[in-house]
Amino acid sequence: MADTPHKTASLYRMVMPSHICPYGIKSRWLLRRHGYRVDDHWLKSRAETDAFKAQHDVKTTPQTFIDGQRIGGHDDLRRYLGLKVRDPNATSYVPVLAVFAVAALLALAIDWLTFLPLLSLVTIERFVAIAMMLLAMLKLQDVDRFATMFLNYDLLARRLPPYGLAYPFLELGAGVLMLTRSFDWLSIPVALFIGGVGAVSVFKAVYLDKRELKCACVGGGSNVPLGFVSLTENLMMIAMALWMLAGIH
Repeated sequence: MADTPHKTASLYRMVMPSHICPYGIKSRWLLRRHGYRVDDHWLKSRAETDAFKAQHDVKTTPQTFIDGQRIGGHDDLRRYLGLKVRDPNATSYVPVLAVFAVAALLALAIDWLTFLPLLSLVTIERFVAIAMMLLAMLKLQDVDRFATMFLNYDLLARRLPPYGLAYPFLELGAGVLMLTRSFDWLSIPVALFIGGVGAVSVFKAVYLDKRELKCACVGGGSNVPLGFVSLTENLMMIAMALWMLAGIH
């Protein structure tokens, strides 16, 4: 819908001493950005909020009214203004892309601080190790939830459920040792093992069994689809381990 300057919108939102509705703030900003003068009505108590909901037969606030017509809540307002509304159930690769982007920046920053050439083979090693650590960190936010999601496709975790609980710690430990090039005799077999089991498990679940699953690679609460990204994570660990095993620096 086209912007309509100089029009007025009425916004009803909760503004209480113990709670200020964030979606009310976002709705007010959207209206002003699209040229509306906002009559900002504050619902200052739970009783006042409940009375407003009962009066207009709505379940949530904020509520926006334009030209006497109730538009609805924040998502309804975005639709009215022709803006995209996020689908909480939609799959997304954004979490993994964010991890890889931050890992790359950290690897470059370490090169800069240690006076090494940028974009060298060492940079790639550091990128893989840091990416492993960041992915492990996301899993460690809720290990039990990750392990439960992991059981959907990991072959070893299905036979030995505690492996799912140990996996984030193994990935983090291997990443730290690879980044510091300490105890290669330990980090290499760990990375080969968890990466190898993971790669076989993902390949079987996605490409042989044709199952549509969510990936546990960035923790148990993500909507990242299982497939290429998770397989890439495991292949990176395998490649890094083989690279170190071959003694190529």
